[in-house]
Amino acid sequence: MKKITILVGSLRRESIARKIAKNVIKLFPEGYESEIYEIGDLPLYNADYDNTNETYAPLPEAYTRFREHIKASAGVLFVTPENNRLVPAVIKNAIDVGSKPNDDVAWTKTPAGIISHSVGAMGGYSSQKTLRLALSYFHMPITGQPEVFIGKSAQYFDKDSEKMNNEDTLKFLQKYIDVFVDLVEKNPKA
Repeated sequence: MKKITILVGSLRRESIARKIAKNVIKLFPEGYESEIYEIGDLPLYNADYDNTNETYAPLPEAYTRFREHIKASAGVLFVTPENNRLVPAVIKNAIDVGSKPNDDVAWTKTPAGIISHSVGAMGGYSSQKTLRLALSYFHMPITGQPEVFIGKSAQYFDKDSEKMNNEDTLKFLQKYIDVFVDLVEKNPKA
């Protein structure tokens, strides 16, 4: 069973990003297990946590759990909104936590995919581009085409429903997940 970790870039329980992620979970093929990993409990990154000479700042257990989870994942899918033209702070913090220690980076060789959205027309374009920039620092295979920018994302869910109501969007997301799965298959982690 290949495990896919989904990181949601919003802490809101009823966020659109979370609703999109819950719909995408169902699109993975047999032999794949995808789940949302909650990143809201990760303390803000502080390099002193990874410095064994700094005894005032012991390494948070949440960091260790997160790093080990990412290392054990066959791939990571980011589902994120856009905040002020950037990736949300919770995603950036998770990237920073997974990027240390330097000799054991959790992201190394982890295939990645990105689904961005916004309630505006741009679909989280700036968020996705800044996230791609941050991930480019690591040795991570990442999906190219198609890219997923879901604009006016609130319209794809009925009031009080987590199920997407647009078949064309679901078909497009299925196509993207197929591309992501192909990337994972072609780039197995050692």
